[in-house]
Amino acid sequence: MILHRRKLLTAGAGLMGTALLGGCDRFAGTEEGQRTLKVGEDANAYVQRLLMSPATLAREFPAAMISPWFKPNGTIDPPDRAYRALAAQKFSDFKLTVDGLVQTPLALSLSDLRALPTRTQITRHDCVEGWSCIGQWAGVPLAEVLKKAGLKPQARYAVFHCADTLEVEAGPKGGKGRGQGASLWRPTHPGAVRDAYVQLAAADDWGGPATATDAPKTNAPTDDWGQGSPAPEPEETGIPIRYYESIDLYDAFNPQTILAYDLNGKPLPVSNGAPLRLRVERQLGYKQAKYVMRVEMVESLADIGQGSGGYWEDRGYEWYAGI
Repeated sequence: MILHRRKLLTAGAGLMGTALLGGCDRFAGTEEGQRTLKVGEDANAYVQRLLMSPATLAREFPAAMISPWFKPNGTIDPPDRAYRALAAQKFSDFKLTVDGLVQTPLALSLSDLRALPTRTQITRHDCVEGWSCIGQWAGVPLAEVLKKAGLKPQARYAVFHCADTLEVEAGPKGGKGRGQGASLWRPTHPGAVRDAYVQLAAADDWGGPATATDAPKTNAPTDDWGQGSPAPEPEETGIPIRYYESIDLYDAFNPQTILAYDLNGKPLPVSNGAPLRLRVERQLGYKQAKYVMRVEMVESLADIGQGSGGYWEDRGYEWYAGI
């Protein structure tokens, strides 16, 4: 049984606190509540961008402050067959697709990406759940990739399509699309995804070997490439809903917005998003999409997922998660 964070909070709160939380939830679920939250989000974005230029950087830290272990969260070992086949080959066959509203669609291998200009930065990852870690990231600035592809004039957003399935919607593959049936499992927050993966690994019930992704008791875990195995994943019986995120061009061209392939001087571990992870350092952790397979340039977010711009945003999180 997966214990969700909201249940833990509710169980530990007093009667008055529970009533307040319930009232907030009910209000947030109303049309008026959604409008109120949207106004607050718009104000957050406006104030932050008023105070900072497109080139303003998040704080960077000295190497001595790097966390001894960078906690993985959300998906920690995608069970998707295509991803596991790539991981089993250490991503030698990986190609990042860059398409949509671009002049020249691209298919870039890790070698191609490493041949482009590189940026290394030591930054703090702030999770919406309240924890943080400092890590050294190295990767290609997203701006370099977009310049190579060439943007069409109407391009406004970069959408990141990822390899990890977070839900499987009931119904046959190739059906009429999402919304035609109930989801077989719907996580309520990023930590719930990780909790489920840890339980499945412990029960040896997820089609792959267990991984050392909990906080280490002695040495840091060594999961650099080792989890991928294409054979065990069962055939999908529904419509997979894979992780997706988006940012606008304002953040896409910030110098610290990179597609990271290294963490702390080593190839990005599977649990932290190999082969590529978005780093957009002025925003909260759920914006840092892992397992990035495709960057699609679009004019509008209306046709992405349920129209709010990201997997968690479609489930009530803010699209502009500025910090």
